[in-house]
Amino acid sequence: MAGPETPQETFKRALAHAARALAEHPELEVHFASDGPKLVGNVLTLPHPPRDPSSNEGASARGQADRLALKLANHDPTIDAKARPLDRTAAEVFDAIEQARVETIGARKLAGVRANLRAALTSRLERTGALRAEADRIPLSEAAALLVRERIMQARAPDALGAMLDKVRDDLEARAGDQFDALAAAADDQKLFSSRLNDLLRALDLEAGSADTPDNSEDEGEDEPDEAQQDTPEEDEEEEDGEAEGGQSLEGSADEQTAEEERQTRPDGRPADAEGEPGDEDPELSEGAQPNRNESQDDGRKVDFYHAFTTAFDEVVDAADLCDPMELDRLRAMLDQQLTSLGSVVSRLANKLQRRLMAQQNRSWMFDLEEGMLDTARLTRVITDPSSPLSFKMESESAFRDTVVTLLLDNSGSMRGRPIMVAAVCADILARTLERCGVKVEILGFTTRAWKGGQSREAWINAGKPANPGRLNDLRHIIYKAGDAPWRRAKKNLGLMMREGLLKENIDGEALQWAHNRLLARSEQRRILMVISDGSPVDDSTQSANAALYLDKHLRQVIAEIENTSSVELLAIGIGHDVTRWYSRALTISDVEQLAGAMTEKLAELFDANPASAQTRRRKAA
Repeated sequence: MAGPETPQETFKRALAHAARALAEHPELEVHFASDGPKLVGNVLTLPHPPRDPSSNEGASARGQADRLALKLANHDPTIDAKARPLDRTAAEVFDAIEQARVETIGARKLAGVRANLRAALTSRLERTGALRAEADRIPLSEAAALLVRERIMQARAPDALGAMLDKVRDDLEARAGDQFDALAAAADDQKLFSSRLNDLLRALDLEAGSADTPDNSEDEGEDEPDEAQQDTPEEDEEEEDGEAEGGQSLEGSADEQTAEEERQTRPDGRPADAEGEPGDEDPELSEGAQPNRNESQDDGRKVDFYHAFTTAFDEVVDAADLCDPMELDRLRAMLDQQLTSLGSVVSRLANKLQRRLMAQQNRSWMFDLEEGMLDTARLTRVITDPSSPLSFKMESESAFRDTVVTLLLDNSGSMRGRPIMVAAVCADILARTLERCGVKVEILGFTTRAWKGGQSREAWINAGKPANPGRLNDLRHIIYKAGDAPWRRAKKNLGLMMREGLLKENIDGEALQWAHNRLLARSEQRRILMVISDGSPVDDSTQSANAALYLDKHLRQVIAEIENTSSVELLAIGIGHDVTRWYSRALTISDVEQLAGAMTEKLAELFDANPASAQTRRRKAA
């Protein structure tokens, strides 16, 4: 006989019934798992509910379910695909405002649903830091969507939401007040709403237009027609069709989430309809497709010399500074949940690696010292001759321990989901393993602060968009664990990789230089750098404004310098992507589940090998 239903089970059942009713879809399947919330076809996956369903967390959980259900009921993916802008930044704002529309029209007469949605929105903006941000740091997508909610509901956003909007309200209304009013009047007609939404984007100086209705406004991301990615309209339309049929995860902010989902179509973040891997049959297409552009200007000056337009907005930041402590605790708990299923496998491999490393640590001792550890084997001398002094011993310094390993993790959008989770788990367990063996470990990550250019791109536009500007995005290099920090102090930081919206573009060359330079500053004699990546360098803004293969060439140059001239031992593991085209010592795995075995095996091979042999090979190659 079954026991009484727990409060959590009751809450789950009520949540499932409410979602089916709001979605007007009685056959909707509702499941609960740690990777929710998301909607894939006829299956709605929600996070496990809190222990106390009556808490604010319970209201937020209901809000997450309600916003997905309302989108299923009030959103036509076909209309959306035809009207959605091609420009990534404009698309982020478009998606956020469309989500605001489906939520507000579905909850106008349902006070309980309105409260749930408000709780979910407040919780999300609190986690992302938008509620506490200064005016220039508030995401345009969130602010514009909140203003549309106000216009449709004809009521001021309450509490912290209204306070956040007040910081940018005057600016938004001055730039596009009439367009916001027109949007609210068309809220019940998605087709008309989408058309007017593109008018709003233009008023906000964003690049509106879609695959079906090309926009004739100036394209701020490109200088000449031949520099455009000429397959982009068809690629973006197919991407949108894929999103309409597939899932939509709404855990993170709408503007960041949409951009991240677009990059999951292929391991390296490129559209799914592009045949082959970038750099294989037609490498130029992967770097901005500029077949008519020469590598030299008319005056003969080379334009492919790598540089950044500006470094004023780049940042090297500790992981703990990107997230408040409570949120970091929650993210680490999410990572620990994954350790229950994956941790046993990785732990077995790590223990195997530890045994191999320990076997190489040939211990030697110095005896008959005046201080150190008491030599118990020589205590008999004291008994036989009380006048004999005590004898001490000390372990000789092991060359094996004079080693540091850096794990450089790709934090690009294409790593989102299981790949970044597995990488974080592997890094966590390997750091513990190597630390037990006396080997220092540093864990670093690299991404950008924005999609398709950030403040660097804005500075380039304001400067008149000079030709060949170099890198046009703001770097974000993250220190998850410094080399001298013990694992127990840095363990929470690895949870940051689970945060929605963190993973964006990847500029590998400069990240590799950064990690390499940090290693060179270390005092250890042996330095090992392991790169984990799932694709080639990708930054749309940089690639569209520079020569073809701009980022790719720089990565190859950096790798060649390290492999041929540096004492750092470099190796790479590619996830679903052939990195052997760049790195001479590399391994490609087809499935992320193979990552743990690949990392431990490669590290074991390095420690088995004579470190001097690598330097000998480099001298011969030079």
